[in-house]
Amino acid sequence: MEFRYLGNSGFKISEITFGNWLTHGSQVANDVATQCVRAALDAGISTFDTADVYANTLAETVLGEALKDERRESLEIFTKVFGPTGPKGHNDLGLSRKHIMESVNGSLKRLQTDYVDLYQAHRYDYETPLEETMQAFADIVRQGKALYIGVSEWTANQIREGHALAKELGFQLISNQPQYSMLWRVIEAEVIPASEELGLSQIVWSPMAQGVLSGKYHPGKPAPEGSRATDTKGGSRMIERWMSDEVLTGVQQLKPIAAEAGLTMAQLSIAWVLQNKNVASAIMGASRPEQIEKNVAAAGVKLDPVIMDKIDAIVGALAERDPAQTKSPASREA
Repeated sequence: MEFRYLGNSGFKISEITFGNWLTHGSQVANDVATQCVRAALDAGISTFDTADVYANTLAETVLGEALKDERRESLEIFTKVFGPTGPKGHNDLGLSRKHIMESVNGSLKRLQTDYVDLYQAHRYDYETPLEETMQAFADIVRQGKALYIGVSEWTANQIREGHALAKELGFQLISNQPQYSMLWRVIEAEVIPASEELGLSQIVWSPMAQGVLSGKYHPGKPAPEGSRATDTKGGSRMIERWMSDEVLTGVQQLKPIAAEAGLTMAQLSIAWVLQNKNVASAIMGASRPEQIEKNVAAAGVKLDPVIMDKIDAIVGALAERDPAQTKSPASREA
């Protein structure tokens, strides 16, 4: 495993982050989830990402239980705040001071730790003054409940405004957690240039485009049984944008490129996002330990520019690039 600095800080994280969205506490049994965490640790992964909203707080509980006997100083534990939790009451959502301060305490209890290394605004809250949100984060840092603060799926302008307020309040935004893959490149035009200017790194989710870039889906054929495309708990909704014959045909054409690079399709997709210097880590989920053992080989891979050009020639025109696709819910009721 190799490690990269997160933003303009002295804080290092593993190039592969283990994330438990859409799995732990909902789609896989707790014992299997624990096996996945053990496999991640055995593979050299030290960075773990979750959120209070995942499985309505159960994902944090599962992760905390799996990591409780590990040396805390050797881990980087991330979580997030914004989404509805608990009974989803009128204050159980958003980035108000009340929700943030109550949420961080709940997350720490479930994760069985005194602090998180990175606390992230899961989305931008249009209904709470940004000053209120950033002041709450500043207080959490001063209280020692979070060492660093990040955001997720914020636009370039939102990142600029948040960064300026954080600086006034005596702390720094060091990261953004956006979706990013060969097929989803909406951060390249605006978010990445702003982040490079301000000193933020990207911790990217869905580098395999919800599994489409693994090559297991074929045009004109039904999705494999048990795959995300057949998951009625939310996975099928997330993946449907890429299930067209045009996209699936293009992805199949990447197979000889992966073979040329000596990688599996999944490894190629993860290695691709890590070629971007502004990406500090790629989040990898798993429902089986062997998935981690295979895909972690993408860490440290340097793809030849010729390989990168070949990838672009095949799927570059299929990728979504519109910066406007970086967006947060317009209302807390959304």
